[in-house]
Amino acid sequence: MSLLEINGLSKQFGGLKAVSDFSVTVNEGEIVGLIGPNGAGKTTVFNLITGLVAPDSGAVVFRGKDVTGLAPHVVAKEGIARTFQNIRLFKNMSVLDNVRAAFHCRLGYSVLQAGLRRKAFLDAENDVEERALELLAQFGLGDSADRLAANLPYGSQRRLEMARALALGPKLLLLDEPAAGMNPNEIAALVDLIRRIRDEFGVTVLLIEHQMGLVMRLCERIVVMDFGQIIAEGLPGEIRTNPLVLEAYLGRGAAAS
Repeated sequence: MSLLEINGLSKQFGGLKAVSDFSVTVNEGEIVGLIGPNGAGKTTVFNLITGLVAPDSGAVVFRGKDVTGLAPHVVAKEGIARTFQNIRLFKNMSVLDNVRAAFHCRLGYSVLQAGLRRKAFLDAENDVEERALELLAQFGLGDSADRLAANLPYGSQRRLEMARALALGPKLLLLDEPAAGMNPNEIAALVDLIRRIRDEFGVTVLLIEHQMGLVMRLCERIVVMDFGQIIAEGLPGEIRTNPLVLEAYLGRGAAAS
């Protein structure tokens, strides 16, 4: 069953076509990789999906609803969450408060109830703290709840960013280079973590990644971009030997050999 349908998405910045006629379907429960050389347009696709950038043409349909060009907070409420290539945590807040902030986006008490500290407010706050601590424990961050996010090791900051995204209750999680800066042991643990996110949280995953070992081990289907366009799509084994993909990454001579 399709969860995300992107049809003919295009975006131009000045004279540069960052994304051109991009069309792809992501099915519920999949882990799909979006790969390509630097500058291929991958992050722009994520920005178009999540409303950070408005497309020049095309449509983004999520769970049967057209979400094209909606504001980022509206897209998040629809069920799409993301992480960023450059980690964007609230670094001067605690690890716990980073996750609590995401849960607060889904709370239903009024400003008046909050100001008067009515029972609805207090009950909601207690529930948020309990759920945030449980989520941190699932990501191996339970012992770091009171630490400043800025003081976490790099790999832990990556996990915190994913935990915060999941606190939004998404159906689709977009991960932008989650393995960037990680060592081989951290990457192996990340593969297991992303599978667990899909299996235990019921979240579909679309990820951008340059670590080809991770992509080939983790992704069930791979979409390849170059110069803003899709040049290949298929199973990992098919992508590994695709001449257009080899040419995009290695150059024409290397691909031919």
